[in-house]
Amino acid sequence: MGLSGVIEFLTELSHNNNKEWFDANRKRYEACRATFISLVGELIEGIAAFDPSVIGVDPRKCVFRINRDIRFAKDKTPYKTNFGALIGEQGKKTEGTGYYIHIAPGHHFIGGGMYKPQPDSLANIRQEIDYNGASLKEILDEPDFKQTFGQVRGEQLKTAPKGYPKDHPMIEILRYKSFYVLREMSEGELTAKNFVEEAVRTYAKAGKFNQFLKNAIN
Repeated sequence: MGLSGVIEFLTELSHNNNKEWFDANRKRYEACRATFISLVGELIEGIAAFDPSVIGVDPRKCVFRINRDIRFAKDKTPYKTNFGALIGEQGKKTEGTGYYIHIAPGHHFIGGGMYKPQPDSLANIRQEIDYNGASLKEILDEPDFKQTFGQVRGEQLKTAPKGYPKDHPMIEILRYKSFYVLREMSEGELTAKNFVEEAVRTYAKAGKFNQFLKNAIN
């Protein structure tokens, strides 16, 4: 099964998000999951060429479960309508930097960075931005980086973090509570024969950004 089949399955799931339909289509799901795991394995192999921290990572441990945690959710639909994976040293449990892929009907993207770092890591990242902001700015202002990702994304504080002045030259970045970049992908790009190569090139463009964050927390 190719990625077109994966998207078709997810589209149907989005219209039939219930256990009865899922159980009747479980073999399709398992085939889709196997296709996605295989894709993640290829991406790991490509990323390892410029980020050796992912060498030997099991792609199965990078893929998020399709079951939703609905215990405290208003939306009680039992399944996610996407396939997602975090490629990092500890797979989906990575607390440091990583590389992400998300496949969902009409919304596909890849990217890198760090999502909701722990308080100590967040403090260290902000300290590194304070001390070495010029290096980060050079990474973010590189034309190819900006064309591919735009700007850093993530939830921000409404004001300056404690200990930093509101007029700090890097205040916009310091206000972030997550630090990641994304590239939206069309279905045509996702299902193209050269998708893996193009995705790896995109991840490589996020490599210096990830390394800056990694240096800050290590």
